Amino acid sequence: MDNQLPVDKFISIYQQLNSTNLDLLNDIYCDNIQFIDPMHQINGIVELRKYFANLYCNVKHCQFDISDSFHSDNHAFIYWTMYYAHPKLSSGKTISVEGHSKLIFEGGKIILHRDYFNVGELLYKHIPLLGSVIKLIDKRAG
Repeated sequence: MDNQLPVDKFISIYQQLNSTNLDLLNDIYCDNIQFIDPMHQINGIVELRKYFANLYCNVKHCQFDISDSFHSDNHAFIYWTMYYAHPKLSSGKTISVEGHSKLIFEGGKIILHRDYFNVGELLYKHIPLLGSVIKLIDKRAG
């Protein structure tokens, strides 16, 4: 794995990441990583590991299927589908969410990771009652 391009190393690790191997995050992220998604802003590898530990302890499963990637110099763009099941969402059934990530590398590790995805698809549409309201709004808006 050491001879891989940083973006390939990221993809490899994310496709095997789970609650038992969060130490792998140290292999791809700088100590002062800035991680941003539509619901969180996390600074530092320690906080990022806590975030992932919390994520994995609240879901039945979570995995990423990375469909495409592009990189140039120290920037990479990753396109993915996340599959997860949460016991309190969608009757515990697997939910899929498409998204993409922008990565900026420094010294072979990620210094900035920004995720883009639809929070409604991830969460809101799967909350009982609230999900019905959001689906109705989406239908009327369309």
